[in-house]
Order: sequence, then C-alpha cells, then structure tokens
Amino acid sequence: MTTVNIHEAKTHLSRLVDEVAAGAEIIIAKAGKPMARLAPLATPIRKKRLGLLKGKIKVPDDFNAPLDDETLSGFEGR
Repeated sequence: MTTVNIHEAKTHLSRLVDEVAAGAEIIIAKAGKPMARLAPLATPIRKKRLGLLKGKIKVPDDFNAPLDDETLSGFEGR
C-alpha cells in the first residue's frame, strides 16, 4: 500500500487512479497523517439467468446433422 501526501495526490491524480484501477490501494496523508484511502471499486457480480430464452428459440432436430455437399463446398471455398 502506497502513501502519498495531498499535494502529490493532486498533482498525479490521473496516474494514481490508473494504479488503483489496476488493483492497488493508496493512502492520502495530510502532514504525514493518513486521511483517506483510494481503493478500486468492487465490480458487481451479475447472477446468471438460465433459461432466459426458453420457448423463444427453437433448435431444429437435425442441428448436428452433417451438411450436404453443396453447403459444405460453400464453406470450404470449392
């Protein structure tokens, strides 16, 4: 954890914010006394919603069936 004084924090705020975004924590001190802490924001964890498109998409029964020769040749550039 790095400690910087207020003057240095004001002068180098952009660099300090970049360091914090990368995961560092920085203490800002006034006359050598710690006054504030810069820390990265916790990113909210989104819950996965399984089955969100259930009933809206239909996968055909032959989805995994081999392609016919004409379609296959289009993919292979023949």
